[in-house]
Amino acid sequence: MSASIPKKTAPSRAGTTEAPWVRYTLITIALVFVLLFLVLPLAAVFTEALRKGFDAYWAALKEPDAWSAIQLTLIAAAIAVPLNLVFGVSAAWAIAKYEFRGKSFLTTLVDLPFSVSPVVAGLMYVLVFGAQGWFGPWLAANDIKIIFAVPGIVLATVFVTFPFIARELIPLMQAQGSDEEQAAIVLGATGWQTFWHVTLPNIKWGLLYGVILTNARAMGEFGAVSVVSGHIRGQTNTLPLHVEILYNEYQSVAAFAVASLLALLALMTLLIKSVAEWRAGQEEKAAADLPPERPPAAITAGVT
Repeated sequence: MSASIPKKTAPSRAGTTEAPWVRYTLITIALVFVLLFLVLPLAAVFTEALRKGFDAYWAALKEPDAWSAIQLTLIAAAIAVPLNLVFGVSAAWAIAKYEFRGKSFLTTLVDLPFSVSPVVAGLMYVLVFGAQGWFGPWLAANDIKIIFAVPGIVLATVFVTFPFIARELIPLMQAQGSDEEQAAIVLGATGWQTFWHVTLPNIKWGLLYGVILTNARAMGEFGAVSVVSGHIRGQTNTLPLHVEILYNEYQSVAAFAVASLLALLALMTLLIKSVAEWRAGQEEKAAADLPPERPPAAITAGVT
């Protein structure tokens, strides 16, 4: 008698064992929450902004105070994002690649703005640079304005946004390890070549995502900027502060018109984030399909 060959059993499909109605109920609840708390409020902003027609909408955006707020918001973001980019990459590199005394303390400092209220952050800068602050008399004597001026707005924006890039890159760099960097150095690459051709391609999508989040938070920050700005119309009001002033003055159409710019920023952030995640997934899939004997191209590129 021939021995019977046991049949291979198909691997069980990973998933939950709940009844279909449970799955559909959870999906319905999630969709209802998204509709009520995300889609409808966004639709209401654009509907109210265009309630009196496109001419009124455009007039609210062309108004001198609104244009000044747009310019100041762009200036603050244009300064804060590059500063946080340099800090985020440096901090992530140090925390993920090296062991040193005080590493856990540095990690805690990176997370500090997440636990400090933005209003408290603004008050800290007032305490340090305000007229009655630590450096206030010296700044006044040298005719240097920080609080109630653009430098104070930039400082407050930098404080509330600097964890985003670092926190996006630290787990990514830790998961990737340092094998490729060490291989590039062994092959003769310099430190800059190693960073540019090996490290940066590996973190580019995480870096892009961190920059997008930093820019969105910088342009939408209210609490810290509100404390240090002084609310001087046409001079120190950013877009969120200008929206508050218009709404308090019962100029609802103008307020929602300016708010629609921030809503568009949120939608663009979501779109770019989705594209970045899709591209990162495509590259990971392509890298997984490479033959195992093929050396990573990034390593050899670092010494060309």
